[in-house]
This record gives sequence, structure tokens and C-alpha cells, in this order.
Amino acid sequence: MTKDGSLPADWIIDDFAKALEHRGPDGVGRYLLNDLAFVQTRLAIIDLNAGDQPFFIENGSDQPPLALIANGEIYNYLELKQQLKGAAFKTQSDCEVPLFLYHSLGIEFAQNLRGMYSIAIHDPAKNRLILSRDPFGIKPLYYGITEDGFVFSSEFQAFQRAKILNPKINTEARDCLLNIQFCAGAETIMEGVYRVLPGETLVVEKGEITERIHLGALPPVAPAVIKTQDALKKLDAILTDCIDVHQRSDVPYGMFFSGGIDSSVILAMMARLNPEPVQAYTIGFSGTGVHDERDHARTVAKTAGSDHHEIEFSEHDFWHMLPAITTLMDDPAADYAVLPTYKLAAEVKKAGLKVVLSGEGGDELFGGYGRYRRAIRHPWLGGRPMRQFGALEGLGLLRNETPQWRTAYDAPANDLPQSYTRLQKAQAHDCADWLPNDLLNKLDRCLMAHGVEGRVPFLDPMVADFAFGLPDGLKIKDGRGKWLLRKWLDQNLPEAKAFSKKRGFSVPVVEWISAKALTLAPLVANQPGIVEACQPDVVHTLFASMGTSTDKKRGQAAWHLLYYALWHNHHICGFASDGDVFDSLNLGKGDS
Repeated sequence: MTKDGSLPADWIIDDFAKALEHRGPDGVGRYLLNDLAFVQTRLAIIDLNAGDQPFFIENGSDQPPLALIANGEIYNYLELKQQLKGAAFKTQSDCEVPLFLYHSLGIEFAQNLRGMYSIAIHDPAKNRLILSRDPFGIKPLYYGITEDGFVFSSEFQAFQRAKILNPKINTEARDCLLNIQFCAGAETIMEGVYRVLPGETLVVEKGEITERIHLGALPPVAPAVIKTQDALKKLDAILTDCIDVHQRSDVPYGMFFSGGIDSSVILAMMARLNPEPVQAYTIGFSGTGVHDERDHARTVAKTAGSDHHEIEFSEHDFWHMLPAITTLMDDPAADYAVLPTYKLAAEVKKAGLKVVLSGEGGDELFGGYGRYRRAIRHPWLGGRPMRQFGALEGLGLLRNETPQWRTAYDAPANDLPQSYTRLQKAQAHDCADWLPNDLLNKLDRCLMAHGVEGRVPFLDPMVADFAFGLPDGLKIKDGRGKWLLRKWLDQNLPEAKAFSKKRGFSVPVVEWISAKALTLAPLVANQPGIVEACQPDVVHTLFASMGTSTDKKRGQAAWHLLYYALWHNHHICGFASDGDVFDSLNLGKGDS
């Protein structure tokens, strides 16, 4: 949207379309009117023949129609169509429904949506642009305000491709990334680029934001009182409904299956609801020191009658895939789970699947993380706040050791209802930042890079309202998190061994880095992004000592630095990422 009222240039629209074509390989839609232009690349999931965007609805005989483009899925679109009696829908698409809701309700339209979405609506009669993002931030949405106008996109690398914003590092966001593996808050790692926050709806007029409203993801209430058997019965009904609507698709679908609690719950319910075997994909790491989940996953998958596919992620994959992964992660998250997620996405794409269900959100809503149990303990019993220390703190690596990077991360804790328990506060904090900016960001980028849609049924509002409102004792009991979810799984798929001690999912990145640490030491230390942020000699020493060190903190720091060095080389320096890690690092070393 331009500030002077002129139509945006065609070449900008073309560059946006090229930048986002991997997200939507099934078609391109464009819309230009007055001072605004839309471009949408389509991944066809519902109404394959007639669901092309933009969608339009008449807005008075003397006014241009309302227009909408969207990325995501509205799972309750069939129910909403029943409620919108008399509405003249032109397609069977789920994403046409929000436009009719806006026509009826104005900017409050999103409160009726059950789904994951980033939505843009043009209301020419009021000369305004509406942007809306789902409450958990499952789908990404970014914006920038320039001298010429307002830009928005599902990936902010489109701004760079169109040369609208120059790449410049936000140093506080960078230090946040290096310390806790993601950038917190509304500001991104790029100066001048901002996130539409989860649950936000923005009104933009003449290139400026004039109004913001917020739809919360979690109920603002203390835990309810409920008996265990009643909770189990209600959980079963909610899971049945939730998985059912998350399977709504006109294309083949499957799931990511680790064999853990969350994915086993999804598999058990999908197996109940589907007459055909569930397509389940598991990844593992042979010959390494980390736990390989495939044996257990194989047993559970066989019991559930699924069509189980086992994928190997090797050290060769690590060195050859990492540059490509940092390239697609324009909003960086140094979460080693990006590695298996990326390869799994490639495999399901090869198999012809376009939709995958995944278990993100189960830990956050049902209280699964060990850090929650630590956060609710008194300090004299070993309790401590979540992410009390950053991965690089105390190692002398950063040029600037001030804790300013914590400001954005700590901010959500200041706005939580006083009625929340200590456990609910820890859960809500994760849902505000860690979940959208790390886990969901990773899932979206890795899958959409291959034209595959990821769905997260645990983040359905029905599940969220129920799970978050459970008594603390049904979340954490007998030293185990996700107690109620485990109890349900134990009754419905006993072979999953829900109450056995589980090993956390891990990727042997530190093991692989350590094996080549002496080669990496001078390369990483001399990368432009590392030289700018860190003390190169300390970085060199860190990597050089990796071969003999078993310090988990130092290993985590080395992984964050390697990831960031590769990310910076592509997104800031503009280097190609066609080769392996060493090819990419040699390009950076030559520039420093």
C-alpha cells in the first residue's frame, strides 16, 4: 500500500510472486486497485478447481468489491457457512468464509475462526487494509513501513528480493537468537521488519497502522475443578472432533510420528477415524550417541495399523542440508529440529502428500516440559525461571555482554492474568514466544519450502481452552508432565507405553560438529556475522576445544554460532548456499 495513492509497481509484485512461489506452487493470484496490490501463491488443499484467490464480495453498488487473500486453513468453514445463511458463496473454499464474516462483523471477524491463518482484506469503501493472524501464530505474517508505503508478506525475504528494505541486523534480536535460539517479540532480526503478533488484527490506512485489536489464544481464567474420569471423557470428545476437522482436505494427508506422547495421541485418533491406514513418517539417526526412536515408533505404528515410513538422517545430510535450511529460515530459529523436519517434508512431498499433521503444542498446553516443573518449584528445591541463562552467557563470546536481548523475551510475563497459577504462567509465556517464533516458525518454513502444509491439532481452540484450564494436578502428577494426555493414551493405545520414562527428542549436532571442530574453528571465527557479533579468538578457542569437551553448554553455543554464521552469509551478505557447510563458510571467510 503506497502513501501517495499511486499504484504499486508491477516489478515489485513480480518479485513478491517469485519470492513466495515455493509456498504456493499451484497458482498465482493478483489484485491491484488504487494504492494497493495483492499477490498470492496458492497451495491447493480445499476446492482444487475453484479456490483460486483473491476472493471478492460486493460492497454496495457504487463501491468496488471487498477483496481477500489468505494463507492457511479455516477448519470450521462448513459450520460457518451454515451460520451465514443467505451468503452467496462462489466457491467451496474454506478461505472465502472470512471475507463474508468481515462483511458482517468488521474487524472483529476473526473471533469466529477456528484455524490457522494469515489474512489480508482490502476494503476500498473505507480505503483500508486489514491484516489478521491466528491466535497461536501458526501461520507467519510480517510487515514493514517505508518512506513509500506499507508492505506485508508471509516471509520477509520477499522484501529483500523486491529491494524494498535493505538487510540490516537488529543487534538485540540477534543476541536473543544466539542465546535462546529464536528472536522474541514483535521485532525481527531485520531492522524495519516486524511480526504481526499472534492473534493481532491490524488496520492500515494510507500506509500507516491506525488500529490494533488482539484475540487471545488462551482463556484468561484459573484452572477449573474437574474429576479425572470426566476430564478423560471430555478429552476424548475434543480429540475426536479436533482431529476430524484437521483432516478436512481434498488432497492426500499423513502425519509426522516420533513415537512420543503427542504424536502417539494423534496417531491413535487418526487410526480410529480413518478407514485406510494412516501414513506415518518417522526419522532417526543411526550410529550416533542420541536415542533413535524408530524401534519404539515402529512397534506403536504397527499396533495402530498405520503405513509406517522410516527415514534416516545422516551426518552427510547435516553437512549438505544445513546451508539450504538456513536459507529458507529468513526468520531464523537455531532449533536443531529444523534438520529432521526439513528432510521429513521432502520425503512426504516425494510420496505425494500435501498435508501433514504434527504434534506441536502438546507440551505447551498439557504441561510437558521439564522446565515447567523447575519453574513451579521453590528455589530451595532447585526451582528456577525458564531460560534464566542464555546459551552464550558466561563464555566471553559476545562483544556486547549486556542483557538487553532479554527485554523482548521477558515482556509477555508482565501481561499475564494474576489468576493464573505458576504453571499456567510458564505455559502462557511459552505460547507467546517460544511456540510461534521457534516451533511453529520451523514447521512452517520447512514444510512450505516443499509445498506441504503442516497442521497442528493440539493448537485448536477447543483443545487449548480445555487443556490450559485443567487443574495443575492433571498436567503434572507423580513427577510426569502431560499426565492426563498420558492417561488417555494408556487407555487407547497401551503399546505406546505412555507412563514409561521418555527420552527427549534430540539431534546429534554437537557430535557431528565436534568431529570436524578443528576445521570449523578458523572458518566460523572469521565469518562476517560472527566477527561483527563475537570475539573471533574466543570463538576459535570454543570450536578448537570441541573435540575434547563434553560440556553441553559449549556444544550448544557452537551450534548456535555455526547456524548464525551460515544464516548471515546468505541473508545479509548475499552469498549463495548451493554447496555444503564448508563451501558456504569458505565464501564467508573470503569476504572478511
